[in-house]
Amino acid sequence: MPPELDKLDRRILTLLQRDARISAEAIGAEIGLSASAVQRRTARLRDEAVITGEVAVVDARSVGRPLTMIVDLEVERERTELLAGLKRWIAAEAAIQEAWYVTGDEDYVLVVSARDVEGYEALMQKLLADNANVRRYRTRVALGTLKRGMAVPLEQA
Repeated sequence: MPPELDKLDRRILTLLQRDARISAEAIGAEIGLSASAVQRRTARLRDEAVITGEVAVVDARSVGRPLTMIVDLEVERERTELLAGLKRWIAAEAAIQEAWYVTGDEDYVLVVSARDVEGYEALMQKLLADNANVRRYRTRVALGTLKRGMAVPLEQA
């Protein structure tokens, strides 16, 4: 059962999703709580795994990874033992930014960051060589980014 979140928890989360470096004092001033009350609530939200991490968002182009590929992956379902290995492989591969288990013709959708087409192709050849249960994959190249984010909408309950 999900944790109970009140209006103040939701406001804290909204502000933290916008800027994880915002101080407890600034949050408190905005929502009418003391800094210590904000710190206690934030600690509880972390303890209850409502807040699961805080990261720096890096511009991929600035670090030499200008290509984003959207990959549809189809696997052999009956090979359960190999499926666990594929999941571990995907989780361990730094170039795979996101991986989704989906319905439809494919089983997974991957978002891959690449330096160039050759680097991407080498990654996919390694995926196929290391994972015998991958039946096929289809690649789409992202031509531009319209929106990218991890913020979760926090409607009032």
